[in-house]
Amino acid sequence: MFSRSTIKCAARYKRAFSTTTIRSADFTHAVIGAGVVGLSIARRLQSRQGASTILIERHGHFGNETSSRNSEVIHAGLYYGEDSMKTKLCLKGKQMMYDLCKKNSIAHNNCGKWIVAQDDAQMAAIEKVHDFARTIGVPTHFVSPDEVKRREPDIRAQAGVLESTTTGIVDSHGLMQFLQGDYEENNGICAFNAAVESVEPIDKGAGGWTLWTKDRKTGEQSSVTVETLVNSAGLGAIHISNMILPSHRQIKPYYAKGSYFSYSLSKPRPSILVYPAPVPGHGGLGTHLTLDMSGRIRFGPDVEWVDDPTDLSVNSDRLEEAIDDIKSYLPSIDSSAIGLDYAGIRPKLGKLGAVTSGQGFQDFYIKKEDGFEGFINLLGIESPGLTSCLAIGEEVNDILY
Repeated sequence: MFSRSTIKCAARYKRAFSTTTIRSADFTHAVIGAGVVGLSIARRLQSRQGASTILIERHGHFGNETSSRNSEVIHAGLYYGEDSMKTKLCLKGKQMMYDLCKKNSIAHNNCGKWIVAQDDAQMAAIEKVHDFARTIGVPTHFVSPDEVKRREPDIRAQAGVLESTTTGIVDSHGLMQFLQGDYEENNGICAFNAAVESVEPIDKGAGGWTLWTKDRKTGEQSSVTVETLVNSAGLGAIHISNMILPSHRQIKPYYAKGSYFSYSLSKPRPSILVYPAPVPGHGGLGTHLTLDMSGRIRFGPDVEWVDDPTDLSVNSDRLEEAIDDIKSYLPSIDSSAIGLDYAGIRPKLGKLGAVTSGQGFQDFYIKKEDGFEGFINLLGIESPGLTSCLAIGEEVNDILY
């Protein structure tokens, strides 16, 4: 798994860490999964005095899965329930994200978002969003019909528009590149192409872990010992969790594919994100309009339950339904210019998967597992995981220390 230089680094970092009892481990921390959340956690833990952290990733590069196949939206935190971990970490992470991007020149745009309603039921839904936003201190306001026509004449909102001014977008690749670089500059170690095959506790009471891995290129097997283990493996997190926890605490993974669609013409070209009103039972937030850093439009994601998390093909059968959704708020769009773009997979803890708070809502699972000293488990880390990533790094640090 590890190159000779990495092994030498492991030996160099083999030293005591003041908060643990395992004194002979190769590293103080191992983080499994180099998505945006794993990168953030590893960076935060490595910033501790005396820390030695290894970031283990089965792919050859950071962010190969969910982190690079999403809408790249910095979410405001409007949907998840006042007492949920998603709301707490989204609100904290959003501010941390904007601050980090400004300080380090990471491409981003605080462009804002419109949530549009076409009938009375949808209007009632966005009024609830507005009321909730006020309770958690997130700025939102209704946009008058005259202002809608002036600012975005191509957008149809027959019943009303709610604007979220703190929503934005970020270059997720640039963000992850910065996080990895900052982590490595602080002597953090990355082990890519390393698939975790088994995990064994060194001492269940005192902590410590042995991880057995296989190099996906060479097939070489090797092991590393760590004091603290953080499972941030994204689509593979439940698989890792089930390696460690007893059978009665193991769970089944669920995967929601989201297809995205491109638009090849220059008009219409809104300058703001556009989301349909959240409809209960939809399983998502509708086929929304987002922008990339160059202003290119993309639509999505939809929700398609799949069994294979490696199938990233865009389902052409979803296009017609997506076009119907898009035309509800962008009627002048040329349907022939909408095409298949890419797909991403979101890890889920069940098939209910309601995005908004209420029945079926699934919060982030970020816990120190009882009976397994030094093991932090992160499951179901989907949206707003990108927005929350820096705050999740702080949360894991706080749980441990």
